[in-house]
Amino acid sequence: RKAMGERTSSMEGVGRIMDLSFYRGKRVLLTGHTGFQGAWMSRVLLNAGAILTGDSLEPPTDPNLFSLSGVTDRMTSIIGDVRDISHLKQVFEAVQPEIVLHLAAQPIVRTGYEKPVYTYEVNVMGTVNLLECVRTSRMPVKSVLNVTTDKVYFNREWCWGYREDELLDGYDPYSNSKSCSELVTHSYKNSFFADGKTAISTARAGNVIGGGDFARDRIIPDCIRAAGKGVPVIVRNPHSTRPYQHVLEPLGAYLMIAGVQYQDSSKAGSYNVGPGDEDCITTGELANLFCEAWGENAVWKNLYQGGPHEANFLKLDC
Repeated sequence: RKAMGERTSSMEGVGRIMDLSFYRGKRVLLTGHTGFQGAWMSRVLLNAGAILTGDSLEPPTDPNLFSLSGVTDRMTSIIGDVRDISHLKQVFEAVQPEIVLHLAAQPIVRTGYEKPVYTYEVNVMGTVNLLECVRTSRMPVKSVLNVTTDKVYFNREWCWGYREDELLDGYDPYSNSKSCSELVTHSYKNSFFADGKTAISTARAGNVIGGGDFARDRIIPDCIRAAGKGVPVIVRNPHSTRPYQHVLEPLGAYLMIAGVQYQDSSKAGSYNVGPGDEDCITTGELANLFCEAWGENAVWKNLYQGGPHEANFLKLDC
């Protein structure tokens, strides 16, 4: 509903987090640009004046934010698969990026259970392929950011937020594949980029909401689909705590990390990205907020029975 209204203020929202003028004229390669966060990131980078190339699969949903966002005529959009290293090398050769933002992923927990091999191929080998292209690029890449997830940590179900030095060991195939992606990044960083000429970081973001998300198994899109049909919203795990945040907040953090380490490689590392403790709420509380905002007698019910394991209590120390 609000995607087209929100997009006009994307510069202002992210601009409150960092000075986007840094990106003017920079050659940026963005993987996963046709996805939810990728479409928002494309819009922000183009508004900032970046020379943007995106590489991704076709948009994952119909409708999709990428097609609606008005960016296709302002960037180079390449349809490709991060599992194909030959394709990626051709993209790097053509673009010679200064900054690489790696958002391409299989991002859904339940899809990881349904398609574990595919999930590992995309999230692990996709990262290997990308970093191998960075390693062998004819023109050195100055800044690389691999976006993973808050679910990379071994979940102890404790009541405080996970810090960046906690054990990485995601439970389910999606979460674990992202833990592996982190380890791949650390290995490449230590093995091939220790001289600091290429700064590499990972960003572990919490659950993201915002206009233009049409994916399945995400709470706000699920709420909208149900409320639009006049049926109760089916909420999985309503007592589970998650670090929900608006999409422009992590994008601002990603751009800050990539920009700062471009100028000072000693700032590269692993960063949690999410809200403070006061803004971590349960899925049921978020569903209550949605139903109140939607009106029209919208309600939610905990009717979901069974299903694969998902973490109950999850917060980050950011």
